[in-house]
Amino acid sequence: MNYFPIYDGNIHPDEWINNIQKYYSLWPNKTGLAFIEVVKLLVDSAIKLPAEIYDLEKLRDVLKKDITFTVFKDLNKRKLQSLKYISERDGGNTLRFFTEFRKLCYNSETNDIGEQKKYFFKTLNDYSYFLTEFGERVNNINSMDELIKEFEEIVMNESNIIRYGSTVALKHVATGKYLTSIEDLCYTTGSKKQLIYSGDPELNPNVLWKIIKNQSPADNNYSCTKTDIRLQHKISGQLLGICYYYNYGYQYYKSPSSNHTEVSCGGNECTWNFKHSKLENYEGYIKSNDIVNLSIKKSCNINGPIQDGQVEFLRSHDVQFTIGNDTFQEVVCHNERLGGIDEWCIELIRQA
Repeated sequence: MNYFPIYDGNIHPDEWINNIQKYYSLWPNKTGLAFIEVVKLLVDSAIKLPAEIYDLEKLRDVLKKDITFTVFKDLNKRKLQSLKYISERDGGNTLRFFTEFRKLCYNSETNDIGEQKKYFFKTLNDYSYFLTEFGERVNNINSMDELIKEFEEIVMNESNIIRYGSTVALKHVATGKYLTSIEDLCYTTGSKKQLIYSGDPELNPNVLWKIIKNQSPADNNYSCTKTDIRLQHKISGQLLGICYYYNYGYQYYKSPSSNHTEVSCGGNECTWNFKHSKLENYEGYIKSNDIVNLSIKKSCNINGPIQDGQVEFLRSHDVQFTIGNDTFQEVVCHNERLGGIDEWCIELIRQA
């Protein structure tokens, strides 16, 4: 008897009957009527049962007609209406959320997939990204399993999107070397600011950069190809940029070896834009391992500040320069034709 669960209206009758059927195999002499009489004793005495119950299906039908089942379904419907998805980034657990959502649909007998999708929409109201992405897929969802599968893909994709505040590394595709800067190691020519170069092929603290929002919409936390960003060196706190000076007109410092625009940490222009190098005219979120071109717009020409300055792209190439006994692979900005040496793979190290 200790194995058998009590029915008091706080469980769906189908689930309780299914549990009872599991325990039937433990019954010593499989005489159905005796078993049913014992099962009836497991129903709370406040629930009135007719005497003419001789099988589990009849018992199931009686329990579903009792007022407690109506209250049970209504309670679970209200829980379903108030359920909210909490992202894993905010401390939520997606698997537990799926389990709870599906359980509440089962308990409230919300079996129509159209109604299930409407309730699922409501759970996402605090997250515009999830709401938008789910909305684009919802018409192709025809079952609970498909709903869960599609949303899990959305969650996985979101975990790879570059958010403002995230830590990234930029690997030069052609050479496999990371965009690198070392605190207090400066150019000996040009601006003499903290130098930039293509350095180690392995991750280390000097290759880490923080993505900073640059006057983007307040409700958008994701880096896109149509929004400007800043790249802050994690160790030094300096911003990646270019630098101009005044000498009979405004001029930009030249790189040590190739005479292109010098790139440094701590320049007075530091607003960058991502362009997806593999998808022409792509406007969307930047994800980890995307191949991108980085551009910056100059704010001056020889005569002074201008509105629409020249756009230049970040490049690394085989040209090297030396500081003391050390040799470095040059990183510059240029306005020449784009090629493979202008491609950077953005790697998400830590999402904000």
